[in-house]
Amino acid sequence: MENLIKGTRPKIMLWGIGSYAGSAMRCLWENGADVCCYLTRHYGDYGPSLHGETFHFKDYPNPCPLIREKEIDLVIPMSINWHEAEWKDEFIDMDVPILSPVGAAMKLERDRDFARIVAAEHGVPVPIGHVAKNRIEALEYVHAHPGAYVIKNPLCAPGSPVHTIVTETVQDTLAWLEQVNYAEGVFLQEYMGRREAGHTAFVSNGRIYPLVTNQEYKRAFDGNMGPVAGAPLGGLVEVDLDDRYGIVRDTLTPLLPWFRETHFHGPVQSTSVKRDGRWHVIEYNVRVGITTGPALYRMLKNPVEAFLAVGHDRPLDIQFKEGCDYACTLTLAGWGYPYIKIEGPSVTVQLREEPTCDIWWNEVVADKKGRMLMSGHRVADVVAVAESLPTAIAKAYENIKKIICLSSYYRLDIGDSLWPPGEE
Repeated sequence: MENLIKGTRPKIMLWGIGSYAGSAMRCLWENGADVCCYLTRHYGDYGPSLHGETFHFKDYPNPCPLIREKEIDLVIPMSINWHEAEWKDEFIDMDVPILSPVGAAMKLERDRDFARIVAAEHGVPVPIGHVAKNRIEALEYVHAHPGAYVIKNPLCAPGSPVHTIVTETVQDTLAWLEQVNYAEGVFLQEYMGRREAGHTAFVSNGRIYPLVTNQEYKRAFDGNMGPVAGAPLGGLVEVDLDDRYGIVRDTLTPLLPWFRETHFHGPVQSTSVKRDGRWHVIEYNVRVGITTGPALYRMLKNPVEAFLAVGHDRPLDIQFKEGCDYACTLTLAGWGYPYIKIEGPSVTVQLREEPTCDIWWNEVVADKKGRMLMSGHRVADVVAVAESLPTAIAKAYENIKKIICLSSYYRLDIGDSLWPPGEE
């Protein structure tokens, strides 16, 4: 914030890839920051490269020297993996502000059973949960406590042996438990139904600042059919400073003593399911999510100031742009998604005409002729912000139709179900 007062551009480094990092870079640059990106995976570097300088983890196994050289004022991580890196302690000792909690506070996302216990101890409604070390233990538990369970990895990370499997009957739970990878065990979470929504807030200076309520369309196909995809196929975001739906009241406010005890400051998202008139938290995230993030950057009037203030654990002055009350996000999925073991050719990706909202490129590359080619299963994310939900949805669909990519698809029903939050 001192940099803004002095009239110089704050220097912000993103840790991530694809549309997630590229959207943040572009929006923060437009709002007065100098941006660069530390690329953390083997793919998804094209989008960030359009909006600033990039540095690949293979060339720079440790980003700390880069952070010193660039005199970075704030780091924004797209994932929690950095807290497991060999250079984690070196970075923390540098005392560079980061849009993330550190230390024990990271366990709120990292360790699913830890988060369940902390929530329950502070009076937050939670589903029944159990960690099993192997198949035998898992099957014994379900036979002793029959029901449908969501099967997750006990530790949250992009490369987890188990990606979330939602089952809706005890028979399906038992069938899946015969198939999953037990390298880190499994976390069994009571299936709570489909009345799911989320809220993203900032925690800073010992306070919770509500921001937006969101709804993610996690299943692969129209009608909320098919498997839960690795990342949502679309979503809705609504400015919600007053906690209109009560998600903050039920699932975040009770944790305020714990936030203060752990010196938590950073983003926090509660994903919850409504049952018996109350929200039950099923997961916490300590980063701005892949669906909410690209919308939030556009909706905030002062994103650079706000992020810097959170990084420094200061009081916040949250302001949203006029006429930017809602957002709709759509993902253009490529050949074979969500069955990522199915691979297709590197077909071209073309824009039919100039977009009128944000299109953030994800798993694409440029060939020697300058053409965009599909290089993975998620091609692009389209994000439209507007004064009303119908307008945002219409604009997103208008623009996704401008992208030509063989055998790609997108959901046609974003907004037709699951909204308002708490509905099926």
